[in-house]
Amino acid sequence: MRGGTDLQELLASMEASVSEESFVFCCFPNGSIEALAEHHPLGLFWENEGLTAILSLESAGRAGVETEPSFRRISLAVHSSLEAVGLTAAISSALAEAGISANVVAAFYHDHIFVQDEKAELALDTLQALSRSAKLTLK
Repeated sequence: MRGGTDLQELLASMEASVSEESFVFCCFPNGSIEALAEHHPLGLFWENEGLTAILSLESAGRAGVETEPSFRRISLAVHSSLEAVGLTAAISSALAEAGISANVVAAFYHDHIFVQDEKAELALDTLQALSRSAKLTLK
């Protein structure tokens, strides 16, 4: 199933939801996927410096890694194509205007934005306003 590519339609139809759970980004310089499996990482990415993992706050504590800063995950319920142009820019710009950092992870079906714990509700409101604005543009 191919995702959408029209930016205005994607923005107008996206529904954002925020997780109750907090997450941290951490790096394991000599890490292996097998060793991290017990911590149930939400995401993994190989970098030159090591294996970056996105772990729940609880799992990070058990793994003995730094638990600050912590982030909440906002998931966008819109099926965008990995070839869609401008979605990340639109989301990042809206959040930047609100003073919120955006750590975006694009998965196969949805985009996920990790924002500072204390700004999660403001980020959610900001993205919902962006979607409402796009709906008005389509009319």
